[in-house]
Amino acid sequence: MINLVWYLSSAYLFYICSLKILLSMKVKFFFIFIVTVMSLVACQNEKENTLSTDLINNPISADGDTSLNILPKFKFKTLEHDFGKIVDGVKVAYKFKFTNVGGSDLIISQVKPTCGCTATRFPHNPIKPGESSFIELTFDSSRRKGFNHKSASVVANTQPNVVNLQIKAMVISADEL
Repeated sequence: MINLVWYLSSAYLFYICSLKILLSMKVKFFFIFIVTVMSLVACQNEKENTLSTDLINNPISADGDTSLNILPKFKFKTLEHDFGKIVDGVKVAYKFKFTNVGGSDLIISQVKPTCGCTATRFPHNPIKPGESSFIELTFDSSRRKGFNHKSASVVANTQPNVVNLQIKAMVISADEL
């Protein structure tokens, strides 16, 4: 009788241990499966309305054999704008007009402001030679009392490939008017 009890208890323990191992393996497999699926989904992070870097071709070479006339080229009406005195909390915007005076399509890949208080808008489609367009900088003067000098770097397929636009403003409180 003792052998039977011992046999049944050891079989029961073996069954419980095997079940724990199987559950443990299922949990591990499930975890690995979830991580794999999440990795595959994360790798497909494509943004719409962005230009591929393949479109930006800057043929300047180290040997200097390339003519600069074939490159796109910015010609801005002005590179700096002064808003003068503005009241704290007001948003002001300025459109920097430019013309492509180069020999091929001008493509702006990004406009990077130096501060989170400045927003940008720019054309995402190529600008043909001779065509004009705008780059808009919007300055939010909230909690920016005093003199402010902000800039934005325009990155394009031009030579040089970065142009800096600048805005200035003297932010005053409403009681100082």
